[in-house]
Amino acid sequence: MDKNQATGLILFAAVILVYSLFFASGPEPVIEPQTDNTTQLQSQSPDIEETEVDSIASGDSLQNIAARQKYGDFSSLVNGEERFYTLENDGLIITFSNKGGEIQRVEVKDFQTYDQQALILFDQEFGDLEYEINAPQGKIGLNDLYFDVSESTSGTAEDQAKQLVFTANVGTGTLKRIYTLPGSGYQLGHVLEGTGLGSLVSDETVTVNWRSELQKLEEDMEESRRKTYMNFYTTDETYDYLTTGDSEDAQQVGEPLKWVAFKQRFFTSGIIASNQFNGGNLAQETPLDASSVKRMYATLTLPMNEEVSYYFGPNNYKILKQVTPEFDKNVDMGYVFVSWVNKYIIVNLFHWLENFFDNYGVIIILIVFIIKLFLLPLTYKSYIGMAKMRVIKPEIDELKEKYGEDQTKMQQEQMKLFGQLGVSPISGCLPMVLQMPFLLAMFFFFPNSIELRQESFLWAHDLSTYDSIMNLPFTIPFYGSHVSLFTLLMTLSQIAYTHFNNQLTTAQGPMKNIGYIMPVVFMFVLNSFPAALSFYYFVSNMVTFGQQALIKQFVDDSKIRQKVEESKAKNANKKKSKFQTRIEQAMKAAENKKSEPAKKKGKQK
Repeated sequence: MDKNQATGLILFAAVILVYSLFFASGPEPVIEPQTDNTTQLQSQSPDIEETEVDSIASGDSLQNIAARQKYGDFSSLVNGEERFYTLENDGLIITFSNKGGEIQRVEVKDFQTYDQQALILFDQEFGDLEYEINAPQGKIGLNDLYFDVSESTSGTAEDQAKQLVFTANVGTGTLKRIYTLPGSGYQLGHVLEGTGLGSLVSDETVTVNWRSELQKLEEDMEESRRKTYMNFYTTDETYDYLTTGDSEDAQQVGEPLKWVAFKQRFFTSGIIASNQFNGGNLAQETPLDASSVKRMYATLTLPMNEEVSYYFGPNNYKILKQVTPEFDKNVDMGYVFVSWVNKYIIVNLFHWLENFFDNYGVIIILIVFIIKLFLLPLTYKSYIGMAKMRVIKPEIDELKEKYGEDQTKMQQEQMKLFGQLGVSPISGCLPMVLQMPFLLAMFFFFPNSIELRQESFLWAHDLSTYDSIMNLPFTIPFYGSHVSLFTLLMTLSQIAYTHFNNQLTTAQGPMKNIGYIMPVVFMFVLNSFPAALSFYYFVSNMVTFGQQALIKQFVDDSKIRQKVEESKAKNANKKKSKFQTRIEQAMKAAENKKSEPAKKKGKQK
């Protein structure tokens, strides 16, 4: 407004004032009944009590009255200006709001999404985290209240912990939310303290409502969903989880809980009680579209002043193991009979090699060589066992010609022959069985190893996912719509090894052909698995092939035949072992049971 406009308005106001004082005669004042205003307001808000009518009449807004009804003595905290605060260390950047004193956003440093964006594990835009307290008028969500904020630091300069304190004063009572972030790591400490609240709360139980739509962090959505699920651990040391599939799942946990985690393929968001949660309702669902990986819901209860900690970070086995008991379950190390291989051998070997090499393709090759060297005695025994079976093949062929289709008699004579020659039919298989835990362990280690995430090698841009060299315009059932080169190389190497191995064994018929079928089956299975896994098996096949060829140079079949003949002469008059006797008795019993129906038919005739 300029000077001329202001002058005009002043003159206009003066004219109206003079006219109203000297010329206008005012009508008789009409006083509206107070009951009409009160009735109108009460009709708008029927819950308003008569004791508040005076407040309404005196100019207090209906909004303030409703706030007092909902929040009681906490209503003085519902108005304010929202501000944001940050805690940061070498692993996390966490944003808070003074409205609720709650976590708004969690960014994990040193990691990015598949499309090179900031990696956000929690965001109020795609979820909600709220604490509720129980007041006489009902539950009050702290996210509706405004807090005063103070910051402080403690500890040494090298490991300085940062603290953020949100304070709300209510009458003579105080609510405090205290967050502590250590100088390093992925854990955030939190405690909700209530002092002097008295009748302001009906009990000192706090409810934590956590909802999160887990965003897509990895390129392969199907694999991400398969590896994303909610898991939990009770105070009686029971670990459990919701479904790993796409279907909805929910569980009401009555017993005390130690921790609950929203586990994704390579990252986890979790809440851990210093003592225990009283119980909780857990649920998860998979969206029909690709808006998010999965939706997680957790409602937990705990006493006020109970300290908890949050974990927002990578699924690194060594890091998770230090968080709390069994939290390392967020890295799937496999079934019991193979998990020990991963936990105590592969993980330690992998991290040891990381100290010397930064190329993970090279590390995988070295792991193969080290494991093969460790298993070389078993490989040698397996080869010798197969060689013995090979040199006695003429005797086995004679038994086949002699007993023809009488399989029971054939098996009995074979057992007798093996005993005389000092040959065990399982001597070639048993060493291979003992190596199986190492082979199967890799099915769990490589797909869940965050160290391989976004690490390239040769043509594979990311060893944690498949190495597609060609996208197909159609989808092949059980195979997919892409071609993985490492999987093809693994298949070809396995077929070549099978062909070489068949020259060393006495396998015939279906048993001989199954060695060619299995690599093709695995080609379909592993086409969408991580490139690191297929590459490992490809290198393993090539090393095994080389070991077999090398051992063959030092093993003379004529010398093995000589040892077999020596065993034959030595065991000529040897009594049958108890094991052999039991096997023969079992065979005879099976033969008799098989012939009983034929005997009964003969009698009936």
